Amino acid sequence: MALFSCYRLLLAIIFLLSYVLLEDNRVWLNYNNSLYLGLALAYFVFGLGALVLNLLRKPSFSIQLPLQTLADIGFILLLMYASGGIKNGLGLLLIVTITAASLISQGRLALFYAAIASIGLLLEQTHQLLYWSEDYGDYSHAVMLSISCFATAWLAHSLGKRATQHALLASQRGVDLENLAQINQLITDEMEDGVLVVDSELRLRHRNQQADHLLGAIKEPRHNQPLAEYAPELEQMLQQWQQRERGSGKRRSALKLRLDKRELRIKLRPVGEDYQQGSVVFIEDWSQVQTQAQQLKLAALGRLTANIAHEIRNPLSAISHATQLLQEDESHDPASQRMLQIISDNVQRMEQMIKDVLELNRRDRTKQQEIRLAEFLREFHDQFYQVEKIPPQSFVLDTSDLEPTILFDHRHLHQVLWNLCRNGWRHSRQQDASLTLSLKEEARQWLIEIRDDGNGIPLDAMPHLFEPFFTTESTGTGLGLYIARELCEANGSTIEHVTTESGCIFLIHIKKTEAA
Repeated sequence: MALFSCYRLLLAIIFLLSYVLLEDNRVWLNYNNSLYLGLALAYFVFGLGALVLNLLRKPSFSIQLPLQTLADIGFILLLMYASGGIKNGLGLLLIVTITAASLISQGRLALFYAAIASIGLLLEQTHQLLYWSEDYGDYSHAVMLSISCFATAWLAHSLGKRATQHALLASQRGVDLENLAQINQLITDEMEDGVLVVDSELRLRHRNQQADHLLGAIKEPRHNQPLAEYAPELEQMLQQWQQRERGSGKRRSALKLRLDKRELRIKLRPVGEDYQQGSVVFIEDWSQVQTQAQQLKLAALGRLTANIAHEIRNPLSAISHATQLLQEDESHDPASQRMLQIISDNVQRMEQMIKDVLELNRRDRTKQQEIRLAEFLREFHDQFYQVEKIPPQSFVLDTSDLEPTILFDHRHLHQVLWNLCRNGWRHSRQQDASLTLSLKEEARQWLIEIRDDGNGIPLDAMPHLFEPFFTTESTGTGLGLYIARELCEANGSTIEHVTTESGCIFLIHIKKTEAA
């Protein structure tokens, strides 16, 4: 509409310039210079007013366009009359006006504009015949121009109608694409794996919430954000991956990325045949997958070992009883006594292993109760060093005058502490203050720390520390730390190993209760 107003002003300026050029050189018959000048000036003023109204958007578009178009047709017809009639060629401007107005209004009132222009042309030509004694043959020019107006109007109407249909179709396609994008977003948000879509320059185009969680995104990412800002480790890996695939021509299945104590499995798939159109990155929490697989294995293993343990326990008790009877017989020589002692030690070891295996199936039988933690630790300290025959000065207790109350299964907490303290004393230097049991406080949790002064845990054993049946000793069952972790999780707590320069530290994290 604004462009049409500018065209109207330009046309008025051309009319004014033509008046100046034709003032002394009359090339048009029946030319009325004063009327032509007045109409040109009036058309210029009308064009300025129409442009201002268009910018102000008052009145509405549906009112402005018809009125301005009819005014354009009227001015052009009057200018034709002032410049000598249809022979001057100004009638062709009617076709331009009708076409522009019809396209702007998408075909509405196109034939009406053509009818008004045709009536005006025929009336103007009739006036010429009556008052200027024009030839009747000139009527054919007016008729042909009228037919051209109708043909142009019909064509513009058809194009406008088609444009309207295309606009509706495009709008519907836009709605469909928006709905599809929302559906894709919902689907990707419900996926357990993270999903990223990046372009050829590794700029972020799409991602789901799981990707933010797995990659540890703190701030809300923006659209087209460089991947180097969102996840720099992943960006470096993807660049190297794409270069290797382009060089070798082979597509790799997956890569591993360790990030924030979490192992991620990364899959990269190109959009299309290559990476020029972008890539889709699938991020899978490999640690969680391994944990789930391990839990399934352990569930099956637990049922199997529990059945086996029950079957083994009876003959094992018989062997233990027979060994004790043989040991009471003093007639055996020292070599026989030593062999009997070896049998007795291994029977006890097998008995402990059976107890640990049976405990695996009891982790869900939790009976939490309020425990005064400082008092519980003092009783445990006295009992532990007496039963394990540890010098009191070697096992230090530090409660820091704290008196918290926690919710925990009494039997489970006792077993967890016993396993950790027994392991700590076994691997310590067994000197004064070699083993320390401490109670500490943080903002939302209580910490129980078990520290020893031993050689620590080897680096290659760290990833398998809490795995069942993993042990660095030939005499261990490999179930102590695993059972400790399972019992802590059953009571809503966690256990972790803290790396230190010397010795070994285990921390039990217990959430504070309202009573505490």
